[in-house]
Amino acid sequence: MFKRETLIDQLKANINWDVIIIGGGATGLGVALDCVTRGYKTLLLEQVDFAKGTSSRSTKLVHGGVRYLAQGNIDLVREALYERGLMLQNASHLVSNQSFIIPNYKWWDNFFYTVGLKVYDFLAGKLSFGKSIRIKKSETISRLSTLKTDKLKGGVVYHDGQFDDSRLAVNIAQSCIENGGTVLNHFKVKNLQKNEHGKINGVIAIDTETNTEYALNAKVVVNATGVFSDEVLQMDNKDAENSIRPSQGIHLVFDKSFLPGNDAIMIPKTDDGRVLFLVPWHNRVVVGTTDTLLDSHSLEPKPLDKEIAFVLETANRYLNKKADKNDVLSIFAGLRPLAAPKDKSEKTKEISRSHKIIVSDSELVSITGGKWTTYRRMAQDTVNKIIDLNKLSKANCKTQGLKIHGSNGSVDRTNHLYIYGTDQKGIEELIKENPSFGDKLHERLEFTKAEVIWAVRHEMARSIEDVLARRVRVLFLDAKAAIEMAPMVGELLRSELNETNDWKSAQISEFIEIADQYILK
Repeated sequence: MFKRETLIDQLKANINWDVIIIGGGATGLGVALDCVTRGYKTLLLEQVDFAKGTSSRSTKLVHGGVRYLAQGNIDLVREALYERGLMLQNASHLVSNQSFIIPNYKWWDNFFYTVGLKVYDFLAGKLSFGKSIRIKKSETISRLSTLKTDKLKGGVVYHDGQFDDSRLAVNIAQSCIENGGTVLNHFKVKNLQKNEHGKINGVIAIDTETNTEYALNAKVVVNATGVFSDEVLQMDNKDAENSIRPSQGIHLVFDKSFLPGNDAIMIPKTDDGRVLFLVPWHNRVVVGTTDTLLDSHSLEPKPLDKEIAFVLETANRYLNKKADKNDVLSIFAGLRPLAAPKDKSEKTKEISRSHKIIVSDSELVSITGGKWTTYRRMAQDTVNKIIDLNKLSKANCKTQGLKIHGSNGSVDRTNHLYIYGTDQKGIEELIKENPSFGDKLHERLEFTKAEVIWAVRHEMARSIEDVLARRVRVLFLDAKAAIEMAPMVGELLRSELNETNDWKSAQISEFIEIADQYILK
């Protein structure tokens, strides 16, 4: 079902689609799943791999946005808290309830955050993850053993969600296919097609593995390419103004010893007004994020020295275990596709985080802004807008209660394979059939060869990077280990995909070039 050959055959058999979606991040995949479950003939094309861009580089939070509450953006917070609840219900294997502690060093803060978080709890309603409470200094210290205690007054505990972003993207892609959609990665849209009235009615796309070109027709084309939205808008109209202002956020990943308990830390006020999180993730700690406006964007954004310094300095202000560059296991940067401000404001925290749907004169539909937590709602709004334009027949949204591929009720998080949900059995079967697949990919890490085989056979992984960045998250957890295991993973892929040794060598060198940027030097 998830074989590339099968999906390409569907493409060859159908040149006429109801909807073609460009972009395979959270937003595009959400739109595809919404479309296919409403019964539309749906095709999604992603130029590299699902969640290659921003959608694999988040702070790993499913959240209402405590800081948007401080800005008075009640509607955005209420909507995100509702969607947070649905994500936990629909993808329980990947989304979990995470307790956060805000350490307070002033008595007034204790009162201020307690009151604010009661509003947060109230807005969550029936889908609440748990009540926020004030805790004493002694409990704060016992729960956060690496926290600086000087002048500490106490803490406030609140609950939000934590998840694995690119794993969820892959599972949504699988859900699309299971519901009858065609979803392809490594497939680049190089142009838009128009009818005699100048309305968009399809795309020209190229399979980047074979260089085969396809002309594909559609009733509507959706541009869901995140920070690349403007390139697609300029394919449509070369004079189109920029609609996106990319903002970069970086994250540093540390060993669990920097935050050994089960709680995350939220630091609400840093020097420049941004929020800093320290979040347990896959037995490591993710620390971020920054918010730096950029004038350009790329598939592999690079952290800036000042961002690295800011994260380290701010974290060390709160931790009694000093972190330096040598402790960083991986560093990753992501770009947020913020809707461009009307003036030249440099304050990214003031640029709207809510999503925006743009309909061009050519009837190209672009969806920009938003965040992972609200991906489903963004998709619903986009498809409803397309129906309002009379581009598709009326049908109701079905995704509110739709379980995502792999979702299961009970999750045993002591086994690292829990993230596969119902697919965990399949990986265990692979190891039974071939015990060597149970071998670890690296002596320092928990991941096995079976996970690589599974990623290729069932999760549409086509390259070492697809596997080690977005299926098995090693690149984001321990970049040096990812480089060291690249030859072994390359050989497993070569064998599975029936490729040549030259292909494998090229793969290894391409991966090492990318992975090198995740190591802090």
